[in-house]
Amino acid sequence: MIVTYAVLDGFDLGVGIVHLYVGRTETERRTVLRSVGPVWDGNEVWLIAGGGALFFAFPKMYALAFSGFYLPLIMVLWLLILRGISIEFRSHIESVVWHPFWDVAFAGASAMLAIFFGAALGNIVRGVPLGGSGYFFLPLFTDFTTGGRVGILDWFTILMGLSSLVALALHGALWVTLKTPGEPRERARHLAGHLWWATLVMTVALLAVVPLVQPHLGARFPDEPWGVIFPVIAAAGLFAIRWFNRMGRARDAFLASCAYIAGMLFSVAFGLYPYVLPSNLNTAASLTIYNSSTTAYGLEVGLAWFIPGILLAIGYFIFVYRSFAGEVRLDEEGY
Repeated sequence: MIVTYAVLDGFDLGVGIVHLYVGRTETERRTVLRSVGPVWDGNEVWLIAGGGALFFAFPKMYALAFSGFYLPLIMVLWLLILRGISIEFRSHIESVVWHPFWDVAFAGASAMLAIFFGAALGNIVRGVPLGGSGYFFLPLFTDFTTGGRVGILDWFTILMGLSSLVALALHGALWVTLKTPGEPRERARHLAGHLWWATLVMTVALLAVVPLVQPHLGARFPDEPWGVIFPVIAAAGLFAIRWFNRMGRARDAFLASCAYIAGMLFSVAFGLYPYVLPSNLNTAASLTIYNSSTTAYGLEVGLAWFIPGILLAIGYFIFVYRSFAGEVRLDEEGY
């Protein structure tokens, strides 16, 4: 569910990041917003569903993570609110100030969310200061190192945040290329070519530093060689983006971007297993799928309700995306 959220909400976050560049006129910006308007709020269902599944399946991790990451979670909440109202409020008043203000708010909130989500993933990969008490609290930053009493921001989590920013900007540019006609499409396609190189550089940098920051993640692949399929999918997706974008095959380029994001996240999940929240102070204090899960009965009941619920969500998403397939057309009202 988190991977699905990253893929689906990732492209509309990316659209927000590139919004001011690919849309130069009022009509172009309305067209870009129209490309995500019918689906952006539905995409966030996967984040809510992921949090709900975490609540019933791994309540200990849910409780510790939400208390330890209290400050960034509140910031993310406000950014989500700001981004949502910037989309929906924009068209309510005709003013030379109103529209540009919400355009900047949309772009800024989208960029900050991409950075925060990347930094959050970096915190999970690096580990948090879980000790004997079983609780932790992270300040915004300490000394920017990855050991000891760390903060939310250090050199590694900042690198992860910037990597997330460029990857989602590329993802959003490819969505604009797929969904919009005319000048925004050409600008987005051209921008995607530059963002691809930035994404490649960031990916190589992460491959170099992640095993140093989290040795468990680097050691798991040699122990379980079949897991190499996940980084292979990510690499294939990344290079396929370049090929398809140059060939003008927008749909294939966007799907390749989906494969890249999914492959990277599944690689992290595979490498961290069985940890769900590692400790950077004492490995024995880390939360795993075993010591943070609920009872077997609770998991059975949760699964029984989860299956029909997730099937309904999948059916809804298939219906919505089929209903709004093809290039967007700008109507008189909205955005």
